[in-house]
Amino acid sequence: MATMTPEAVNYWPESKCAKAFWGQHELPAYQRLLTDTISWCEPQPGQRWLDLGCGCGQLTAALWRKSLGKVKQIVGLDCAGVNAVAFDHLRITVDPKAGPEQIMFHHANFSDGLGSFGENSFDGAVSGLAIQYAESFDDKTGAWTTTAYDHLLREVCRVLRPGGWWTFSVNVPGPGWGRVALASLTGLWKAPRLTRFVKNSLRMWKYGRWLTKEARRGRFHYLPVEEIVKRLERAGFTAIEHRLSYVKQAYILRCQKPCSSSC
Repeated sequence: MATMTPEAVNYWPESKCAKAFWGQHELPAYQRLLTDTISWCEPQPGQRWLDLGCGCGQLTAALWRKSLGKVKQIVGLDCAGVNAVAFDHLRITVDPKAGPEQIMFHHANFSDGLGSFGENSFDGAVSGLAIQYAESFDDKTGAWTTTAYDHLLREVCRVLRPGGWWTFSVNVPGPGWGRVALASLTGLWKAPRLTRFVKNSLRMWKYGRWLTKEARRGRFHYLPVEEIVKRLERAGFTAIEHRLSYVKQAYILRCQKPCSSSC
């Protein structure tokens, strides 16, 4: 776990926070983001994929469905242990059903890197609104830094096989969480459980305010897309492209580990 200042609250490992985001797939803005992200992924039979900051596994499920259950394995990694429960449910509800070695959950904090995975371990990687929360605190200067963020980019490059692609989303600078919540109202009439839908929208708005506040302190990283591209290039990635989604509150980026690179 990253070193924390005494006053820094960290909701991410908490079950309550994790579960608040489980229902985001019901929100129209997130559905659009999920569709746009997966459209840039090409999972092939026999491949092994990483879902970084997986939450309850919506990207994992979408990858599995797109591959028709023919990928060898999808590993979801997240710091909230309760997501293991969501993955247990996911394996029996996806079509086709998956075994524990085909869709598996790995409990870890990606701010500390991906040291448990060897070099060239994965054919592809995805991540949804997660890597911007890689955090590191410098005790000497008393300030948050981008050290963990940059280290994570290098680590993803390291664990990808040469030629592997990484597709991920991050929020734009100063994301308008109220805009996302407002856009979610268009899904009210489709919501299977109206009360839960409203609660999830309000909870995400609440946590969104916390995230924005911490980003202003330098703890989290809502960076301009041009800056993200530069950091990806320094980490060893090429063929970088990007687009807007999530009612223009998120960038989706796709990049490749060069076939001759070991990062």
